[in-house]
Amino acid sequence: MFIYLIRLEVLRINKVSIIIPFYNCSYVDQAIQSALNQSYPNIEVIVVSDGSTKFIEKITPFLGSVRFIEKENGGTASALNLGIQNATGDYFSWLSSDDLYYEGKISKQLNFMKKTNGFFSYTNYSLIDNNSQIIHKEAGVFFKKKIEFLQNFIIGNNINGCTVMMKKELFSTLGLFNEKLKFTQDYDFWLRAIQHYEFLYLDEPLVKYRVHDDMGTKNNTEEINNEIKSLNQKYEQSLIKLINLERKKL
Repeated sequence: MFIYLIRLEVLRINKVSIIIPFYNCSYVDQAIQSALNQSYPNIEVIVVSDGSTKFIEKITPFLGSVRFIEKENGGTASALNLGIQNATGDYFSWLSSDDLYYEGKISKQLNFMKKTNGFFSYTNYSLIDNNSQIIHKEAGVFFKKKIEFLQNFIIGNNINGCTVMMKKELFSTLGLFNEKLKFTQDYDFWLRAIQHYEFLYLDEPLVKYRVHDDMGTKNNTEEINNEIKSLNQKYEQSLIKLINLERKKL
């Protein structure tokens, strides 16, 4: 009995919240299933409908297994933030409604973070098509030297948001995602976080990122580029300071 109670306590401490923002996405049932299929036992899956008017029926079969929250349309950042505010886990993980997790995603990444005493980590990922077939096994970009990572970060975001796992306490320190940004709320948060935390990389594809005709990155290129440009200007000097600190270590 004593051993059993200890195991339950460990599982309680290591709870992971998976937030799935959802807006009129036909793949949402596949995303939810991949989250529920995780080999790690102590998770909660929170699906946030951002004013969806289509494909709600795809969530119905999972209502006994996930927490479902509905809100008016306000963008991905607002859906993520509402999910975070309702999350009870110690770790945060984000899954887009058109993407998938590999079965061992949470278990492997959490174990990696524990071994490295990490607060923030991201991984490699695969590309999949409309039919969930892998078209590129390892699509992530990784820089062996931190200075190279920082130099690239001035230009743009090379971290796939759905590969990220971080301690939920980071939101208490840094604030939530910026709801004024429609497409680059993740890049903005990473730019804030990199000034205070080490970004640890696990070189294993643990997410399946779907490439399809309705994805936002294809249909809103100009607006995305404008947001990136604005963030580059906002955080450039902060990143330059970090780069100079890294140069001194070489």
